[in-house]
Formats: sequence, structure tokens, C-alpha cells
Amino acid sequence: MVRMGDRIEVNGIRAVTIVGALPHEREIPQPLTIDVSFDVDLRDAGRSDELGDTVHYGLVADRVVAVVEESKDILLERLVARIADEVLAFDRVEAVDVTLTKVRPPIAVDAVNTAVKIRRTRAEADMPAQTVHRAYIALGSNLGDREAYLRLGVRGLGHVTKLSNVYETDPVGGPDDQGAYLNMVVEIETSLDPFALLRRCQRIEAEAMRQRVVHWGPRTLDVDIVLFDDLEMTSDELTIPHPRFAERRFVLAPLADIASDRCPADWESNLAPMGVRLHGPLSLDD
Repeated sequence: MVRMGDRIEVNGIRAVTIVGALPHEREIPQPLTIDVSFDVDLRDAGRSDELGDTVHYGLVADRVVAVVEESKDILLERLVARIADEVLAFDRVEAVDVTLTKVRPPIAVDAVNTAVKIRRTRAEADMPAQTVHRAYIALGSNLGDREAYLRLGVRGLGHVTKLSNVYETDPVGGPDDQGAYLNMVVEIETSLDPFALLRRCQRIEAEAMRQRVVHWGPRTLDVDIVLFDDLEMTSDELTIPHPRFAERRFVLAPLADIASDRCPADWESNLAPMGVRLHGPLSLDD
């Protein structure tokens, strides 16, 4: 669901086209202006500063002008509806307001302009709903204020639907002198594809000043995709499910808190119980 107040506006778009019911309106192109505002969740773009996390309003304006210039509609009401459908076809747009103004209305009284304004939602326009994926993300920290870093990770992931308990765990691999980790797993719902979600996880790590200096070394925050729907994939950038999650009690213990059915059978008896201790729920208050 889009947060109330998150909107992008493109106002005063100018175009000329054939529109109207009178004989001369069917022969002479009419000047129009179009104001478009659309509901988009802008939290991702606000964090990432990346165009891929928002709607490119330049492309929206181009498509609006193309729809208008290609039009031979009689009614403004028909043309404004087609503009709304075109904007709703953009990913991430959930609702749109369109005002279509005829600058020189052919009416007997003195009027500056006439306009038609509509609001349409994705559902009303019979557009397919945004695809929502369920993913499980593992978070870990063993430097600085570990709980504060976990909170940063949880808040940055978007729509978190479930949080596991936090577990304190002995480090696995890496230097011998590093401190214990706090680990947890969260369930999220997201419209991002796996690679976009990976980029979000990497941005969150960067916000926590994560430094990749020592392999399996200490870190302020580790954010890993464990599962993504029922997807199985392998690439140079990303493997899902996470290739080692079934071997790691510090992942499976918190995962079992929120999605025990996603854990391998008999994992509790197959993995040594040492090194993973219940720490308790994460407080999201600073």
C-alpha cells in the first residue's frame, strides 16, 4: 500500500491534438494542457537515490504527450481516461490524478478554459496488481551497538511482516579474536525482484559503514537474502536459497521462529547446538 502523501506531480504539459464534437474541432488541432500526479511509495528512492527505485517522470510526460497527439477522441472524458490508463501502466504507480484542460473552449460565454479531472486506481483500471514477493532476510552484527545496527537493517528493508528473536552466536570462521554476533531473521513482503532486493541489502550495509576487509571477519551489519518465494537461482551475484543457510544454526534458529516450515527437516538434531543462545526480542525503539 502506498503511503499517504507520497506523490509525483508533472504539471502544465502542453500538447496539440484533434479533440471535440464540433465540425471545426474535427479539422483544427486544439491546444491542451495536462496536469498529472500519481501515488508512488517513495521510501526506496529516498534511501537509495537511484532512479530504478522510483517512477521516471520524464518518461511519464513523454507517454502522456504521445497519447494526446495520437488521439482523435471526441470527448475530453475519453482522452483523460486513456491518459490515466497510460500512467497506471508504469510499475510502482498505484493511483493517478489527471486534469485535462482545453485552452480555447468553443463555448458561447467568456471562459478561460474548460477541464476534466479524474482519479483512477490500478484496480479501477483493471491493471494487474503489483506482484508481491515474500523473502526471508538474515541480519547479523558483532561490532559497535549491535542492536542499533539490527534496528537500522530492519527499518531499511521496507515492509517487514515478521521478526524473529535475536540470538547471540559465537563467530564461525574468520579471525579468532572477534566478538559474538547478534543474529536474527525477518520476513518481508516486497515488489522488488531478487537483484533489486540484493542492491537494497547492500545499501543498508553501506549505511551501517560495513567494510569488507577480512573474509568472515567482524562487521557492523550483514544483510543476506536467505529465501525468496520458492525461487531457486544461481548467478555470479546472487544464489537463492542462500548456499549455506541449511548448515548454519545461527540462521535456522531465528528462521524457525517465524517460518519453521522453511527449515530443513531434522535440522535441530543434525546441527550441533553449541554457540547459539537466545538473546530475546529486538526492541525497535531507539
